Amino acid sequence: MKRQKRLRRLGWDAVAILVFVVMVFPVFWMISTAFKPNDQIVSVNPTWFSLHPTIAHFTAAIHKPFFWDDVKNSLIIVLTTVAISIVVAFLAAIALARYRFSGRVLFIVLVIGIQMLPQAGLIIPLYVVLARYHQVNVLSGVVITYLTFVLPFCVWTLRGFLLGIPKDLEEAAMVDGSTRLGVFLKILLPLMAPGLVATSVFAFITTWNEYIFARVLLNDQARQTLTVWLSYFYGTSRHTDWGALMAASTLTAIPVVIFFLLVQRKVVFGLTAGAVRG
Repeated sequence: MKRQKRLRRLGWDAVAILVFVVMVFPVFWMISTAFKPNDQIVSVNPTWFSLHPTIAHFTAAIHKPFFWDDVKNSLIIVLTTVAISIVVAFLAAIALARYRFSGRVLFIVLVIGIQMLPQAGLIIPLYVVLARYHQVNVLSGVVITYLTFVLPFCVWTLRGFLLGIPKDLEEAAMVDGSTRLGVFLKILLPLMAPGLVATSVFAFITTWNEYIFARVLLNDQARQTLTVWLSYFYGTSRHTDWGALMAASTLTAIPVVIFFLLVQRKVVFGLTAGAVRG
């Protein structure tokens, strides 16, 4: 019996390692290609990595027109979206988890239903609405669009996490003389830190990597995001600068990796706690 369990565990471990390799390989190949000279990139016999790495592709990518403008645009859009979604979702989660009001159940159902809608199906109606209010080709229009699919998930996750915090802690603090604001700042906010981190990571990654809405809503290259800027590297198979494209993709992925590494200790706990309670 123990031998069967051990063999089964080894089999699942092998499957997990295989899945990990399949998922990591494109990232490895992207980074490896970014440091290869052009002759090795287009060589008939591919190499795993270059013995003589070069940073010329990174230099070419950085000096490509509109790179720094689009970095600034991406940071403005992402940070604004994350900040608004976390603040609004936190307050909405408190209302849904701690108070009883008419329409509460309907509101929760709508939050779940919005997450089921295909994002591609919202492109045309969102474009029509934003064009009517002059929000096309401006960063604020993209922020509003991103909030439509980031905010519902943040509300749902933070509500689930908040339900796991005993309400007795708040009542005991108020009995001891603390105000409702003091309870919010000294009890709820510290205990909600893992959940806030987890939802902020989701919001950051989702908005940073989004392409379709940014491509449709932003027409001016000086106002576009990094993901849209990346698309201009790709031309015909004979004219695509693959080295610069891989270098630019690596540069685009760096902020997400850095942000995740800074907060990764609380991400797993926050997502798990928010997902198992409803």
